Amino acid sequence: MIFALSSGLPPAGVAVIRLSGAGVLAAVRALVAGPLPPPRTAMLRSIRHPESRALLDRALVLLFPAPHSFTGEDMAELHCHGAPAVVSAISQALIALGLRPAEPGEFTRRAFRNGRIDLTQAEALADLLSAETEAQREQALANAGGRLRQLAEGWRGTLLGLRAATEAGLDFADEGDVSAEDLSPAIARLADEIAAALASAPLAERIRHGLTIAVAGPPNAGKSSLVNALAAREVAIVTPVPGTTRDVIEVHLELGGVPATLLDTAGLRESDDPVEREGIARARARAAQADLVLDLGPGPAFAEDRRLRVRNRIDETGEAPGLRGGVAFVSARTGAGLEALRAWLVAWARTRVPRGEPPLVTTARQAALLAEAAARLREAAAEPDPVLRAESLREAAHGLGKLTGAIGPEEVLGEIFSRFCIGK
Repeated sequence: MIFALSSGLPPAGVAVIRLSGAGVLAAVRALVAGPLPPPRTAMLRSIRHPESRALLDRALVLLFPAPHSFTGEDMAELHCHGAPAVVSAISQALIALGLRPAEPGEFTRRAFRNGRIDLTQAEALADLLSAETEAQREQALANAGGRLRQLAEGWRGTLLGLRAATEAGLDFADEGDVSAEDLSPAIARLADEIAAALASAPLAERIRHGLTIAVAGPPNAGKSSLVNALAAREVAIVTPVPGTTRDVIEVHLELGGVPATLLDTAGLRESDDPVEREGIARARARAAQADLVLDLGPGPAFAEDRRLRVRNRIDETGEAPGLRGGVAFVSARTGAGLEALRAWLVAWARTRVPRGEPPLVTTARQAALLAEAAARLREAAAEPDPVLRAESLREAAHGLGKLTGAIGPEEVLGEIFSRFCIGK
């Protein structure tokens, strides 16, 4: 049996202590004075120490008997007051009853082990817990509902049928009821379906990790001031001394629901200072990899399709704020032109991460397994040797099984028996 504080750290108005495992209902019965509430019904009860019967708190008690719970085991929740002393006292009482503190992610691991969720849903739940933007929330919530799992199960079902037909043709070629149909078109279609789902992986990567925007230019161009202004807080040191910024400073932003990381880089110039030279080298490397460069030049040329030129300090030059001719005219000190620049950045981010149906394939693990499965299927479709074709199909099925965490060697045998009446 395990327990954990599922709400925020005390002090808080309410603390939620979650329990799971065989024997949880008996443990709650030992804590609660009075009858237990019906399943999935919150009722106020006194929580007492199981040995001394000292009153620990008055709390809402919720029971979730197996198998109708998140983990598939008996579960309970105690909604108590969020004082550190209350949470500590109830935790010690639970330990006295034989429960132990849960390890990180253990409730989700138990849900997977007991078949309540698959690996893709577990990954989506992790993404949902860490979501900071609307796009990340939508993507994680969609996949937590099992979209990819449902597709993968359909692919696996089709693949099991193809494997059954192929292996039956190998092992029972002398049986008159075994079809000798050409399976190549069906295998190729399945590979195309998986490849189509894979096409969403780059978009999902941008949603999960965000876009990168590098602020580049020579020393004293106002890069750090612009970063502070866009972040609406002091994150970078601003001084008139050239070379103040030595390393890349990262600031997280939200651009119309799209996550982005703003990079304040070292001023690009020639320097004899080895520390500053290293900072400049890193600045050039990060700018080269960024999705967009806010170029406060003059300086190195950046690709036009991922650069926006910025003229800072228009409060000193007297230029009008706004965007014109592919240049943003702003003053980080007075704020002039910053709203127009932010609006341009939001519009740019939405072109890179368009709103619509959330991507299906959201992690590198999922993308690698699906790419491997599609490759093995294309091999099978082009393979004339039935033995090698069967092996490629087996490898593709193994990859799909690893995707969801459901790998069963007996499934193919069951499919063969059901479809070909073998065993007569």
